[in-house]
Amino acid sequence: MSRHGDNPPSTDPKHDRGIMNEIQCRFCETPLTEKFVDLGVSPVSNDYLKPEQLMGGEMFYPLAAYVCPECFLVQLPEYKSAKEIFNQEYAYFSSYSSSWLEHARRYVEDMCERFGYGPDSLVIELASNDGYLLQYFKEKGVPVLGVEPSANVATYAREERDIPTLIRFFGVETAQELAAEGRYADLLLGNNVLAHVPDINDFVGGMKIVLKERGVITMEFPHLLRLIEQNQFDTIYHEHFSYLSLGTVQQIFAHHGLTLFDVQELPTHGGSLRIFARHAENEALPVSDAIAQVLEKEARAGLRGMDRYRAFQPQVDATKQALLEFLIEAKRQDKTVVGYGAPAKGNTLLNYCGVRTDFIDYTVDRSPHKQGRFLPGTRIPIHAPERIGETRPDYVLILPWNLEREITGQLAYIREWGGKFVVPIPTVRVLD
Repeated sequence: MSRHGDNPPSTDPKHDRGIMNEIQCRFCETPLTEKFVDLGVSPVSNDYLKPEQLMGGEMFYPLAAYVCPECFLVQLPEYKSAKEIFNQEYAYFSSYSSSWLEHARRYVEDMCERFGYGPDSLVIELASNDGYLLQYFKEKGVPVLGVEPSANVATYAREERDIPTLIRFFGVETAQELAAEGRYADLLLGNNVLAHVPDINDFVGGMKIVLKERGVITMEFPHLLRLIEQNQFDTIYHEHFSYLSLGTVQQIFAHHGLTLFDVQELPTHGGSLRIFARHAENEALPVSDAIAQVLEKEARAGLRGMDRYRAFQPQVDATKQALLEFLIEAKRQDKTVVGYGAPAKGNTLLNYCGVRTDFIDYTVDRSPHKQGRFLPGTRIPIHAPERIGETRPDYVLILPWNLEREITGQLAYIREWGGKFVVPIPTVRVLD
């Protein structure tokens, strides 16, 4: 790791081989010798800076993902520990995206209709954040429990939404404690958490313990297939330890005595999967044809061989070049460019591309927990969305590109002065 402004890590191939030979797959322990993509060095994506921190340095860590040649799990080594990332004052609150809240509400409706959850059920959410989802089960009279490692968002869930929440990392130990108390889940769910755990065997092993005999697990995670096809390299950052295909997840769950019985393809986060799992012994829930269909898609796309993974870095380099070309040309024409959003993915994009206030004047975000701070690494200031109306920029770069429709709707007024939206992924698009 290096400090902001220091020389980058060695690029000597022998040095790189020595590092790679020390890394093992976090699932099957196969030595990792193949890089999927190298994004240089970057600060932790949710380490937003307070004004008083601007006179100090920042820690930058390697941001290189590897692919396992046996199970094809794409993964980041634990350059910074999960406890350091999530035990701090965590800046991400799920409730500040209206489309994500609607996604959560529809999920609750669907689960209650499909599986009949009610007052005698227990729903446990892993990485429950600020209670954004469990609030909808609670409204239906379904008992709930959140498990959330970040104290500040868990406290918000408890105090503002009255959602029972354990401030804990989930794994075998926590699952055993819940089981000892007789708290087994009828529905055990996690949205965008499976990718966030450094010890995926401990996490899935814990789910096996706390799931009722006839219980159901649902997990949502960005689909590796979409990441590759849509060039979503900015979703790679230090709190995402794994990048998941259905084939790899099926192997991991089967290793722990859990069977995937259904899968849904979702548009969220640029293309996600929602998997449904059960105890292998529970044959009352038959395996859907959807499992084989998605596995076939992955096979046709080359996800069961190394060549497709080796082709990813050139895609990433091309997108970087396209974004820089756009920004350079905009500045040459004396155009103003600002950002919308302060998402973790935006910090990967901007740091990898070397974009700072020389190209983007500021960004805005709806979350008051980010306003008044600065993006890590790039130190671009974060304002409230009203700032855009005050400064009337020529271009608004949408950093959470997965929310393009929501954001262009909120900011449609920029067209009054000829303002245009810019979407950076999969490559630069200017929206007329």
